[in-house]
Amino acid sequence: MDRKVTTILIADDDQDDRMFLEQAMRKCGYSQSIHFVDDGEELMNYLYRRGNYTEDNAPWPSLLILDLNMPRKNGFQALKEIKDDLSLRRLPVIVMTTSTADEDVVKSYNLGVNSFVTKPFHFSKLVEMIGALKMYWMDIVKLP
Repeated sequence: MDRKVTTILIADDDQDDRMFLEQAMRKCGYSQSIHFVDDGEELMNYLYRRGNYTEDNAPWPSLLILDLNMPRKNGFQALKEIKDDLSLRRLPVIVMTTSTADEDVVKSYNLGVNSFVTKPFHFSKLVEMIGALKMYWMDIVKLP
């Protein structure tokens, strides 16, 4: 069965990055439901539907966009927990971070990330990148 992305979950603590990312996604024609969490702890609560998160207000994401530098539980810790859990590991994860460090790229892939991209500094470049991600994840990839 060919499944399409219906809900996108974004874990990023930076309000400005979240706003620009959502604007770029809408500009690229994303009509999917977009949900945000502020850090790795909140991400795991969302995925496990703990605390304030239920099936009603936390739809299962088809795709996770994950920042690495977040408080409480960083992106590496959350990624490891996701990929170590049999019930979560098929969730496609895109690391989207300001880091350009080779060790962050290698560590992310060693932990099982599906894609690693660096956040561009200019909105026009962000729109281009989001358009490319949309084409790949929405039109090309077949999801489990």
